[in-house]
Amino acid sequence: MGIGIIGKKLKMTQVFTEDGRVIPVTLIEYIEGYVVDLKTLQKDGYCAIKVGFEEVNEKKLTKPQLGYLKKRNLPPLKILKEFRIENGEEIKNFKIGDIIKIDIFKEGDYIDVTGKSIGKGFQGVVKRHGFHGGPATHGSMSHRAPGSIGSTAPQRVLKGRRMAGHMGNRKVTIQNLQIFKILKDEKILMVKGAVPGPSNSYVLIKKAVKKRDKNG
Repeated sequence: MGIGIIGKKLKMTQVFTEDGRVIPVTLIEYIEGYVVDLKTLQKDGYCAIKVGFEEVNEKKLTKPQLGYLKKRNLPPLKILKEFRIENGEEIKNFKIGDIIKIDIFKEGDYIDVTGKSIGKGFQGVVKRHGFHGGPATHGSMSHRAPGSIGSTAPQRVLKGRRMAGHMGNRKVTIQNLQIFKILKDEKILMVKGAVPGPSNSYVLIKKAVKKRDKNG
């Protein structure tokens, strides 16, 4: 668990190390946030820190949203995100209005990145599930069809059957990505490997839940 930040995925590129290795990295423009609210076990039944990200024009928020933030003397914020905290004592280190900076991470840290995968619309079983398809020749009339989708008994399609349908545009988390470099002047986070989502999409960056021992 723990607190994190929001970022905007820019693009993928590659960097060269001093020993000549090529490392693929994703550039993420990170957005520092404001503590908007503190959820406590006594008051709310769980512990969490609500953080707001990305200042916008007041016209882009509804009156209830704007009133909620003005009541806390905060600027208009586009994204509100809750971060669950396991240890209730940790909340005492924060107060409403605090700025969550990139300093919660350092170069070399392992992170989990969550985003929405690229939407691919309605797709068949070959693309969606990797089916091999039928014969291409010898009079076959079934090339990319799924084949039988049920059995004699029970006389229905069982739940969970892999079939054609909507593909992509789902919440995806990539675990144990490593921060290669933090460019504070440009507000850029360089992360080893690929992160989910198209360019200019928002991603959630948190410290890795599962620690990884191996390097690189």
